[in-house]
Amino acid sequence: MTDSTLPMNTPATPFQRQRRGLIASAGASVGAWMAGAAQAQARTGPAPEASAADEPPVPRPLQDPASLARDEAHWARVAALFPVDRSVVNFENGYFGMMGRPVAQAYHRHIDEINRRGSVFVRGQYDAGEAARVRDRVALELGAKPQEVALTRGATEALQNLITNYRRLQPGDVALYADLDYDSMQYAMNYLRQRRGAEVVRISLPEPASHQNVIDAYARAFEQYPKTRLLLLTHVSHRTGLLLPVAEICRLARARGIDVIVDAAHSWGQIDFKVESLGADFVGFNLHKWMGAPLGVGCLYIKEGRLEDIDRAFEDGDFPAHDVRSRVHTGTTNIANVLSVPVALDLHQSLGPAHKEARLRHLRDLWVKPLLERPKLQILTPQDPRLYAGITSIRLRGQTSRDDNLRLAKRLKDEFGLFTVRRGGVAAGDCVRISPALFTSAEDTARLVEALKVIAA
Repeated sequence: MTDSTLPMNTPATPFQRQRRGLIASAGASVGAWMAGAAQAQARTGPAPEASAADEPPVPRPLQDPASLARDEAHWARVAALFPVDRSVVNFENGYFGMMGRPVAQAYHRHIDEINRRGSVFVRGQYDAGEAARVRDRVALELGAKPQEVALTRGATEALQNLITNYRRLQPGDVALYADLDYDSMQYAMNYLRQRRGAEVVRISLPEPASHQNVIDAYARAFEQYPKTRLLLLTHVSHRTGLLLPVAEICRLARARGIDVIVDAAHSWGQIDFKVESLGADFVGFNLHKWMGAPLGVGCLYIKEGRLEDIDRAFEDGDFPAHDVRSRVHTGTTNIANVLSVPVALDLHQSLGPAHKEARLRHLRDLWVKPLLERPKLQILTPQDPRLYAGITSIRLRGQTSRDDNLRLAKRLKDEFGLFTVRRGGVAAGDCVRISPALFTSAEDTARLVEALKVIAA
């Protein structure tokens, strides 16, 4: 339940009170950046395509996300926060998220400060408290406790540590994953054969998918492989955009004594949710995709009380065994990335998590719905709103090979100026992924519709 849906007389919890304070201060924080940017522009002149020194458009608390999603004037103001190269329309925003101007400015400022002050700053301020404060803020945004969260260099590092260091597998136990899971996570699951003596099983999810047949696919796998002890789930697939009913599947798994590790690399920031709603005790997140932080930062989550079920990373000695940060050993990281995370979270809150989700869904619908009746075009993400967010993949019917979809992506770019990406690994065949961003306009989606009508004529 979000703060806006609390009954009038319901007392707020400490977390909700703290969250309300963050929401109230987010616009001011980003606005402070804007004021600083204005002063810098007065000295040096505006950057190319720089926006006016106004605060970002902050949705009113009661402004309906679905209605605001259709307000092109509002989202044009949001788009002005992103220095987008308009020589091509970028529909490949699932790779990583472009930083908004406030985040990029903070990132450059932190690079300069670290370069100027060196280890005096890093040992004296970053190690002494700044890193912990960033972790606290990330945990708050997740709805987690700080002692449940460790910062990483991305979801891959987080999830590989969770998977390979999961210690409850015995030889002969089954570790299960699906075709739509991310390649690096599949590699880590396969490694459990060597590391833990597990039997590793890969299933294929149904296509076309439905809410029930996806759940049934996992239920059948649990029946077929009764020794399953570990399950990998991807909240939003990077291959097709399928949004799994994670909470329902986790309930089925828990009833059978199966632990679940959730890959939330693509969902956090694309969907408005808190970690507890997933129903999983182990989760990996990205901050540089839909949360808009600089490249190379993420986090892992281990629910309180489950820490002993994940081995320390390489017998880590930097933190005590009871500290979640001992479950990943990153070494010297890009500190400027980490220090810029709070500004990214401020911007995320300022724009409104639910409003971001509604906008990305709306952009997806703008191009998908006009193309649903095209017999030559396969749209892989179902129309059930429970099963998609902003990402959706396509293929031309019968054209399932790698080369087929490389050609489709190339044609979209060369003939129509639309940048997409081919994705492989789907059991039913390769596809082309289309992922809009907050700076994508309705006009951009119209161009995509017209291009696909020509291609799929």
